[in-house]
Amino acid sequence: MTTILASMQTTLLVLCSTKDGWNFQQCLNNLNPTSVTFDSFNTKRAYCGTFDNGLWKTDDNGQSWEKTSLNTSGSNIMSLSVSKVEKTESGFGKLMVGTEPSLIFTSTDGGDTWKKIDEFNKLPSSSTWSFPPRPHTHHVRWIELDVNNEKYIYTAIEAGALIKSLDGGKTWIDRVSDGPYDTHTLRTHKMIPGRLYSAAGDGYFESQNYGSSWKRIVNGLGFHTYLGSIAINSNDPQNKILSAASNAWKAHSRQEAESFLYRCTSDKDKSWELITKGLPKSKDTIISLVESHPYAKDEFFCLNNQGIYHSRDSGSSWERLEIPWPKENYLQHPWALAVTK
Repeated sequence: MTTILASMQTTLLVLCSTKDGWNFQQCLNNLNPTSVTFDSFNTKRAYCGTFDNGLWKTDDNGQSWEKTSLNTSGSNIMSLSVSKVEKTESGFGKLMVGTEPSLIFTSTDGGDTWKKIDEFNKLPSSSTWSFPPRPHTHHVRWIELDVNNEKYIYTAIEAGALIKSLDGGKTWIDRVSDGPYDTHTLRTHKMIPGRLYSAAGDGYFESQNYGSSWKRIVNGLGFHTYLGSIAINSNDPQNKILSAASNAWKAHSRQEAESFLYRCTSDKDKSWELITKGLPKSKDTIISLVESHPYAKDEFFCLNNQGIYHSRDSGSSWERLEIPWPKENYLQHPWALAVTK
């Protein structure tokens, strides 16, 4: 069975596969869900962060939800991450929550108690951090807990920096000069320790040394170098799927939306190819979120305002899931996507 959590602007969609298709329900209506993640140590446990309604958890694959004790003190949740390598005494993975303004809250007991992390706000570059739509503030857009080292944490501040901690969040290292400025999604891969994949507003970047240096790789993208999301084949670290647009307005605006998916299958070629088979037309499609299936080789999922799409052939072709797509979703922005077995 596959379970999918898909966050749109005003609702959370919960899908569970069956032999006949998909069970589908809507949850947390009008709570502004922004982020979702599963716990790989207990895949029935998942979390959903909201912009102004706290953090929620489920222990039954999203069928029912309970609000956690997290008090963000006026901050709004923007990102979530659960470690895939650090299992706590509670039996759950270590949980981190990123907010606006930029703070991190961490829990080692499944969300019952919390510790705040804010030392990174003292980094030299912090005075330049600013989110363009709300320039008076900034937020933690992405937290990547390294899948090979429980102490390594990579944090994307929108906008202005990709920072890291090598000691579990006690101390922080500022951005490097050749790194991405506006990371939207960051990935690590269990088969290549040290490699980082960044989909950013300023292009696609890779690091081979835990973020100490970076290379920008945009061959084949043309003018579509404003990037939203990246997913890596769970069984092939060379197979990458990327969502892209020509600029932020084309990516996020309902009126002028035009976005694309690209694929790269080789470290040698390092060139992106446009993929269209089975996907909606680029015009009127708000920039997609993409995820690989963590337990199924060569499978990817894609979420946008037109629906949810599934690929079984490494992203070469796609099919739209046959679910009752709510009419209002065609006008909404997709915010988060998570997949588990």
